[in-house]
Amino acid sequence: MAVKLVSTCLLSLILFIIVNSPTPISAKQFDYPTAKLSTSWINDPSAPNTVQFRDGSTVRAVLLRGTLGQRFACGFYCNGKCDSYLFAIFLVQTNSISLIVSPGVSFPQVVWSANRDHPVKINATLKLTADGELVLRDADGSLAWSTKTAGKSVAGLNLTDTGNLVLFNKRKEVVWQSFDHPTDSLVPGQTLTEGQKLIASVSKTNSGVGLYSLVVNDQGVFAYIQSNPSQAYFNSYVYSTEKGKKPNYVRFLNGSLSFYPHSSEKNVPLRIFDIPLASSVQYMRLESDGHLRVYEWKDKWEVIADLLTGFSGDCGYPLVCGKYSICSDGQCSCPGSSSSGVRYFRQVQEKYPNLGCVEINPLTCSASKNQDFVELKDVTYFTFNSSIANIDANKCKHACLKDCSCKAAIFRYGSDPSRGDCLLPSEVFSLMDHDPEEAHYNSTVYLKVQKKAIK
Repeated sequence: MAVKLVSTCLLSLILFIIVNSPTPISAKQFDYPTAKLSTSWINDPSAPNTVQFRDGSTVRAVLLRGTLGQRFACGFYCNGKCDSYLFAIFLVQTNSISLIVSPGVSFPQVVWSANRDHPVKINATLKLTADGELVLRDADGSLAWSTKTAGKSVAGLNLTDTGNLVLFNKRKEVVWQSFDHPTDSLVPGQTLTEGQKLIASVSKTNSGVGLYSLVVNDQGVFAYIQSNPSQAYFNSYVYSTEKGKKPNYVRFLNGSLSFYPHSSEKNVPLRIFDIPLASSVQYMRLESDGHLRVYEWKDKWEVIADLLTGFSGDCGYPLVCGKYSICSDGQCSCPGSSSSGVRYFRQVQEKYPNLGCVEINPLTCSASKNQDFVELKDVTYFTFNSSIANIDANKCKHACLKDCSCKAAIFRYGSDPSRGDCLLPSEVFSLMDHDPEEAHYNSTVYLKVQKKAIK
């Protein structure tokens, strides 16, 4: 009983001292979200805050914002063999003292990278110079990336709780920020403005610039696959009465990706996509297969929305079945024989039909007189921006034969086959089955092929 009384009195005394102390005792800050000028970091495997994950990735955090849960950090990141590294911003799981934890479940999610086309090696250096420039140099001293902010009165570096890496001046004003230089992802609150692009990576393990891009322009939001010219595989046209000279942009909000015409925030923005309301941390990424997926943390990272997938499903993506292949209910097959029974296409690899098809006899401009077409009735293309209007199928094919760069004649019409539309692509990506009754128009694809010359 005496021991309990002494313990109670001692606890009361401690509480009295804390409450009445002229200098309040503050909690220790465990995160490290800022850096001063003349700070440098080395991509050294023995550096602090280095964590290896079971998916083969490694992070070496130099800044980290917040504690307990999924938090933003930035630093060196690698995935796969880890013989090259990005300077990146990533989401990682942290505990109550800002240690990165759960390497077996919570793999780092990269939402921005500085040097995607110039990865660096071990012993590369990142430096916030005395004159305010953030510079990444490879192990051999070569310049990999920089903010080009020398002499712009930078006072320090800050990683915000929204995942924005900011160089600021003495008045706490933004001099440079990663949000102005998006790569393949958006985080909540971030915008994508006219003149900016989301560009997908080559693959999950190759962060280089890939084939797919997402852009905002004065007509709306569009997704393209790189070709000559680029071909749109998604479009969302926006009609607005707003007038002004400021650029349009979209913003990732809780529940939507919304369009702001001419940067106007006075009126309710125009929703482009509905997104499930966040119950945890979210981000979206344009991925190497052309999908724009929204991820949310639910004891592991899960896809909660696939934004560009429309009426045609996966078959509407340009390379879902590779080049020249026909997608039908997610299955891929090469075009069949011509009317004369000759086969002109074969699979790239028989075991992997999704890799597409190749010409058995490549097209040759110098032998155009030996070219013909394989007709694919009730087949269509992922995009259609008419090259010639009010034309019949024969004139559409003839226009393709006259154009050396043309690889196919894609013909669509409604009720009158003499007044159709003709598309002449210079590169043929995936094709797909077409149901005229559902689509309310007819579609035939004529693939240009090279016949063997008769000697």
